[in-house]
Amino acid sequence: MALSEAVIDELLKNYEKPEDVIGENGLLKQLTKALIERALRGELTRHLGYQKSEQLVAPGANRRNGTSRKTLKGDFGEIEIAVPRDREGTFEPKIVPKQQTRWTGFDDKVVSMYARGMTTREIQSHLEEIYGVEVSPALISQVTEEVMEEVRAWQSRPLEPVYPIVYLDALYVKMRHEGRVENRAVYVVIGVTMEGRKEVLGLWTNANEGAKFWLSVLTELRGRGVKDILIACVDGLKGFPQAIESVYPQAQVQLCIVHLVRASLNYVNWKDRKQVVADLKPIYRAATAEHAREELCRFVEKWGKKYPAIGRLWNEQWERVIPFFAFTPEIRKVIYTTNAVESLHMSLRKVIKNRGSFPSEDSALQLLYLALRNASAKWQTVQGWREALNQFEILWGDRLKKALAVAA
Repeated sequence: MALSEAVIDELLKNYEKPEDVIGENGLLKQLTKALIERALRGELTRHLGYQKSEQLVAPGANRRNGTSRKTLKGDFGEIEIAVPRDREGTFEPKIVPKQQTRWTGFDDKVVSMYARGMTTREIQSHLEEIYGVEVSPALISQVTEEVMEEVRAWQSRPLEPVYPIVYLDALYVKMRHEGRVENRAVYVVIGVTMEGRKEVLGLWTNANEGAKFWLSVLTELRGRGVKDILIACVDGLKGFPQAIESVYPQAQVQLCIVHLVRASLNYVNWKDRKQVVADLKPIYRAATAEHAREELCRFVEKWGKKYPAIGRLWNEQWERVIPFFAFTPEIRKVIYTTNAVESLHMSLRKVIKNRGSFPSEDSALQLLYLALRNASAKWQTVQGWREALNQFEILWGDRLKKALAVAA
C-alpha cells in the first residue's frame, strides 16, 4: 500500500534534521506506536462486534474496559503502547499477542548474532548500542535456549533412503559435563544426496572419538531411514571401517588421503616435510591402482630406511586407499578426502573460538547447529555430480533401485 504524497508531506512538514525522523522520539517511532495502537483498537472492535461510538446491542454484552501499558522491544528501540482491554478478558490481540514483549523479528536478530559466535554480553551490548534497547542476559539466554527444540526436531528428522557419499569425522569442543569442563568429541556426518546436495545428517557428543560410538551413530542413521551408503569417507581411526561395514555391509570405505598424508608427516623431520609431501603426491594422483602401487614402491625405496613407518602405514591401509581409483579424476577429488567435513569444522571453530567452554552439551549443540545452518545455506551442488551419479548407476544401479524401492 503506497502512501500519497500529501500524507508524506504532512508527516514531514516539521522535518529539520535526521533525528526528527529516526531519533529516539522521531517520526518513525511515533508512527510505529500510533499504527500499533490503532490496529489493536481495530482488533478489539472486530472482537466486540460494534464501534466504540455505537450503542450496545444488549445491556449485558461484553464492552471495552480501558487499556493496559506494555513496553515493546524491537529495531526501533523501546516503545510503550496502550493495549485495549475488554471487560470479560476474552480479547486476544494478534498484532502483539499477550505475553509478547518483543517485536516480530527481534528474536531472530538475537539468534543470528548468537549463531555468529557473539557471547550473551556482546549481544546485550550490541543491542543497546545499535537499537537503544536494554536486554538482560537472562532474556537472551531464554531466546537462544528455545532453539534447542528446533535442534531436537532436526536431530530426529527422517533421512533419505540412500546417500551415495557420506563423510564422517569429529571435532573437539570444550564443554561442561557432569560438573567438570572436558574436551569432548562432537561427531559430524555429512551426506551427499542423490541430487548432489550436501546435508548434515546430525551432531552427536561423546567423551572422545571411537569406533564403538560411531557404531551407535550409524545405527541411529539406519533407524532414521538410511537404507544404504555407497561410499563412506573416513579418517584412519582404528576399527572405524569395521563399524561402518557392520551396519552397511556393502558400503565401500574410502580412507581420507589428506588424513593419511598428515599421519605420515608425524614421522618426518621438519626439513624433510616438503619433499615427503611432494613424493607422496604421485601415489594418490596415479592413473590407476597399479600405478599407485608402483609409486608407493618408489617412495619406500627413497625414504624407507629413514622413515620406515610411513611405508608400513600406507601398506596396512592400502585396501582402504585405492577404492577411489575406480572413478575418473574429477570424481576422485570428491571421494578421497573428507574436506567437506574439514571445511565445515573450520566454520564451526571460527564461531566457537570466543568461548573458553560451554556450560553444557545442549548449549554447545545449540550454537553448533546454528553455525552449521548458516554454513550449509551457502553450499552448492557437488561439482561434477552428474558424471559421478552415472558411474554410481553403472557400478551399483541394482542397490540404488532396491534401497529406493524399500523406502517407497
